Amino acid sequence: MNVSRRTALGWIGAGSAAALTQVASLCQPASPRATGPYEPQWDSLQQHECPDWFRDAKFGIYFHWGLYSVPAFGSEWYPHWMYLPGRPEYDHHIATYGPLDKFGYKDFARQFTAEHFDADAWVTLFRESGARYVGPVAEHADGFSMWASEINRWNANRMGPRRDIVGEMEQAVRKQGLKFYASFHHQWLWGWYSSPLAAADIYNPRFADLYWPQEYAWGSRPPRDYSQDVPGAFNYAHPDPPPSEKFCEMWCNKVIEVIDRYHPDVLYFDSRTFIIPEKYRMKMLAHYYNTSHLAGREVAMTYKANDFARGSGLLDFEAGQLAEKASFVWQTDDKMDWDSWAYLKTPNYKSAGRILHQLIDIVSKNGNLLLDVGPRPDGTIPEQVVSRLRAIGAWLNINGEAIYATRSWERFGEGPTRVKEGMNVADHNTDFTAQDLRFTTTGNSLYVQVLGDPGTQLLVKSIRRDTPLPFGLLKKAQMLGRAESLEWDWSTDGLVIQLPDQKPSEDAIVIRLS
Repeated sequence: MNVSRRTALGWIGAGSAAALTQVASLCQPASPRATGPYEPQWDSLQQHECPDWFRDAKFGIYFHWGLYSVPAFGSEWYPHWMYLPGRPEYDHHIATYGPLDKFGYKDFARQFTAEHFDADAWVTLFRESGARYVGPVAEHADGFSMWASEINRWNANRMGPRRDIVGEMEQAVRKQGLKFYASFHHQWLWGWYSSPLAAADIYNPRFADLYWPQEYAWGSRPPRDYSQDVPGAFNYAHPDPPPSEKFCEMWCNKVIEVIDRYHPDVLYFDSRTFIIPEKYRMKMLAHYYNTSHLAGREVAMTYKANDFARGSGLLDFEAGQLAEKASFVWQTDDKMDWDSWAYLKTPNYKSAGRILHQLIDIVSKNGNLLLDVGPRPDGTIPEQVVSRLRAIGAWLNINGEAIYATRSWERFGEGPTRVKEGMNVADHNTDFTAQDLRFTTTGNSLYVQVLGDPGTQLLVKSIRRDTPLPFGLLKKAQMLGRAESLEWDWSTDGLVIQLPDQKPSEDAIVIRLS
């Protein structure tokens, strides 16, 4: 589909020629921040504690949804790769939408219609899927805000859907008694559109406030061969040049605008936040903790790697797992589609069983799972996603007492499957088997979660006659989802439990010991 330059650029609206002036004024230091017990210093911010509700929630759902959902090709990195020759996204864009100087990334805003978006229906689905905290990607790396921003005209309330997506989700989440979540990825915007082929948009002052940062594109630095960049057109660890004061002020002010307007219970920051100088990160986080404290809200912040001082928030291992039980509360965020965090026209979804196994493993090691889904640009959720979410919810409806409000036992589990540890390893881990067991506990129960169907007899090697149990002597074993008690006995190898042929799930069963 080829779109004329007049059509592609004319819809943006009057007054956009003054965009550079607007950007400069919007990036001035924001108003004084809320005072409270937290100072913008790491040693003060490290005094903040993880709320019990987050430890109890265990499972959340969020969604990557934005302009990149329109092409639905490659991944949510489409706006970055589409300007780089040699990439499939570049070839796809030229073949589908025409030359970049006729149809740039900005022009997808017209096609991001969201006409079927129903926040209440989405939240109902996510709640019935078992999620206890829910929310959107407030802004991804592309510079398009999903809320009614007063400091970024490129937002979903002003163009595209012409709706306050973050605001509608916040109201729907609160109405259904869940916790509200918002994630930020916009530190990636520094250098996101740095390819020379983005010049038609970056150098045009009408659009410069989307294609941040002008300083990156127009800064004085030696020319280099962008075609040799791997994996992208910017340096991940040491951007050249580093983010400007203007960019950092805008980065901070966007987060604070969402904090003050929508009061998220969880703030999430994607990787690479470390490129923002400490003073901005500390100022923002102190404001979040202080405003929440003064309003009586217990909140959490998640971050990756060393982007914030250890203990000032909760570690998130993107698409990751831990090999052993952690002494601290942590989170994994992972995607339902093997290939992308956003909707693709040719998806490759994981099974509900694999997602459940990941949840069970994470919870046994003192963590939470935040699951990502990708809606279509028209505001519908793909049927394959809905069916998997409903399957997860059906399992949790039966077995949720072994997940929610539980704590790790002295050992996380047993079995032959070894988990790779770290970020971006979960997709490379092999499937669990019925020989893999995971343990969680409450005050009067120990739960044995079996990651498959073990047949009619289960051997739990970790539990012997002399193993201290949280409730004292073992008197009863029961499979969740079935009323009758199970027969059990001690052997020299551990606890042997007799199981029925018919089980509530083929993916995982749970035995409650009490």
